[in-house]
Amino acid sequence: MQCPLLYRFRVIDKLPEKPSEAATRGTLVHAVLERLFDVPAADRTAPRARALIPGQWDRLLESKPELSDLFAGDAEGERLTRWLSEAERLVERWFSLEDPTRLEPAEREMFVETELESGLRLRGVIDRVDIAPSGEVRIVDYKTGKAPRPEYSDGPLFQMTFYALVIWRLKGVVPRRLQLVYLGSGDVMTYDPVVADLERVERKLLALWDAIRLATETGDWRPRPTKLCGWCDHQAVCPEFGGTPPVYPLSVRPADSGEDDQGRMGPVRAEAGRSVALEGP
Repeated sequence: MQCPLLYRFRVIDKLPEKPSEAATRGTLVHAVLERLFDVPAADRTAPRARALIPGQWDRLLESKPELSDLFAGDAEGERLTRWLSEAERLVERWFSLEDPTRLEPAEREMFVETELESGLRLRGVIDRVDIAPSGEVRIVDYKTGKAPRPEYSDGPLFQMTFYALVIWRLKGVVPRRLQLVYLGSGDVMTYDPVVADLERVERKLLALWDAIRLATETGDWRPRPTKLCGWCDHQAVCPEFGGTPPVYPLSVRPADSGEDDQGRMGPVRAEAGRSVALEGP
C-alpha cells in the first residue's frame, strides 16, 4: 500500500474520486488496443486503430456519463480535440513497439482469480496473454505513461509478478516473460520470472494482508505522505492537509486485545495497479 489512509478512503469509506484526463485516456487506449485484435491480422494498421478511437470514446461515455464532466465548459471542443489527439499519438506509438499483424493473443482483458492455501483470494485483469506454439506464456501490460527510472521500477514489476503468481497458481505454469509496454515514452521493459520470484511475491501479499486485516480491525489507518499527495482527491479529509477523516464505519478492537485475528473480517478489496484486487477470507 502506498498510503494506508488512502486505501481506507477508497475501500472502506468508498469516498468518490473525480475521473482524471490521464486515467480516462489510458482506459480509452486500452479499449482501442483490445478491439484492434477483433479484425484480421492484415487490417491491424495504425489508421485502423486511430479510426477506433471515436467509437470507443462514445462507448466509454455511454457506460460512464460522468466522464463528460472532464470537458465541461469546453464549448468549442478544443480541449477534447487535443485530448483525443494525445490518445491517437499513444496508439500510433504502439506500432513502433509491437507488430499486431504478427500477434494472435490467447486472451485480452483476461479476468483471473485464484485462492491461496491461506484463504487469501487474488484477482486481477491482465491486458494481454500470448501463448507461443511451445506453450510458453507471455503476460503483456500496456502503460500510457512513461517508463519509470530504474530506482522506481519495483512497483510496476510487482504488479506484473502478481499477475504471474495468479497464472501460476491457476494453471501450474510459470509465465516465460512479463512485458510492460510504455506508450508514453516508447519503452518496453521485460522480465523473465522464476518460481522463487513468485514465492517471494506471495509472502509479501500475505504480509500485506495481515497489515490490512489488523488496520481494519483497529481502525488505525495512517497517511504516508509522498509526492503523489498533490494529486489526491481526499486532501480535505486527510490529516496531512489539516483535514479530519470521516467517522470510521466499522467496529474496532484495541490492537493489543490479544484476540485471535483469524476469520474475524469479511472480504475487503484492495486495489493494486490497473484492476488488481486482493481479497481476504
